[in-house]
Amino acid sequence: MNLWGTFRIALRALSRNKLRSSLTMLGIIIGVGAVIAMVGIGQGASASIQAQISNLGNNMLIVFAGSSNTGGTRGGFGSGTTLLPEDITAIEQECSAVKAASPVVRANGQLVFGNQNWVASSGIQGTNEKFPEIRAWPMAAGEFFSEADVRNATRVCVIGKTVADNLFAGSDPVGQTLRVRNLPFRVLGVLSVKGQNQFGQDQDDTVLVPYTTAQKKMLNITHVQAAMVSAISAAATFTAEKQITDLLRQRHKLSGNQENDFTVRNLTDVAEAADQSSKIMTNLLASIAGVSLLVGGIGIMNIMLVSVTERTREIGIRMAIGARSGVIRRQFLIESITLSVVGGIFGVLVGVGASIIISKTLNWPTLISPVSIIASVVFSVLVGVGFGYYPARKAAALDPIEALRYE
Repeated sequence: MNLWGTFRIALRALSRNKLRSSLTMLGIIIGVGAVIAMVGIGQGASASIQAQISNLGNNMLIVFAGSSNTGGTRGGFGSGTTLLPEDITAIEQECSAVKAASPVVRANGQLVFGNQNWVASSGIQGTNEKFPEIRAWPMAAGEFFSEADVRNATRVCVIGKTVADNLFAGSDPVGQTLRVRNLPFRVLGVLSVKGQNQFGQDQDDTVLVPYTTAQKKMLNITHVQAAMVSAISAAATFTAEKQITDLLRQRHKLSGNQENDFTVRNLTDVAEAADQSSKIMTNLLASIAGVSLLVGGIGIMNIMLVSVTERTREIGIRMAIGARSGVIRRQFLIESITLSVVGGIFGVLVGVGASIIISKTLNWPTLISPVSIIASVVFSVLVGVGFGYYPARKAAALDPIEALRYE
């Protein structure tokens, strides 16, 4: 008998007990659906984390000044005065793995336009003209301040969308004069919408000014609190981190046993750690869901053993009229694989549907990849083969005479 004929007989046998076959497939459906949904949740969380970190900028590193100690009171990273603008210039010029760098000076204060006032949650940030390149943050309107504005400490600013909405009430802010800490600043442009960062902070609620302006006209300082650095590539961030550390230790004249008076934080490290944690969680969820798939396989084996017992006389008759043991084995194996494959297909639909429902109702990010779907279907086929082989082998090993006597 050819393969198609064996397959038709297998389908006919399964259709005799539609309810039993459906309940047997239910275990596979639940198993495959659970695996796809759990993997989708895990991959969605991973993609969301990576997107948020990428949203911070292009291959970014952040250099913080060291902590301060004044009168026995210690401050955190960035409170020291050890980081100078000249250090940031040297990082950009002397570190081959660095593409661009910008000093960062932060201040707080009220923003006033007309009869409206606002305090930006992200504060007032002093930076240089390379900020849009480092942060991968284009302009929505107007233009960013120039190198000449930074050099001359000009009172100009660029605002985020949240600030624009709250102070200018739909009017065009470009060219308007905004009071920042009671000083007049001309608005050069509005940044495009960036959204929240991974800490839930509104990145669009910010005001950017030349760092020299913040130093001289707001804070009266000569140092900077931090620096944003963009490496030439993601892989080069680790090289850039070492180059920056070695350069700053040399410039700050630190001996071998002295601790760094600065901190270099590699956001690629943060991304990799988050990605590793997400992968572990995804594998854990998939493993838990995979247990239900194995339970479904055990159900297939159980039903196939019952089927062999119920059809013992049928097997004996087929052997008596010339069916070889290989044909009998193939028939029961095809029945088992059919149950698992059909269950796997419905399981894929259930898993994809469950992922969509979870995303819509709970607002959890989910990501269904073709790889997880293919892997689930292949695994369901392997479950059918693995758990169906023993019943098929048992059916093929029956003695025709004893099978014909069976009642």
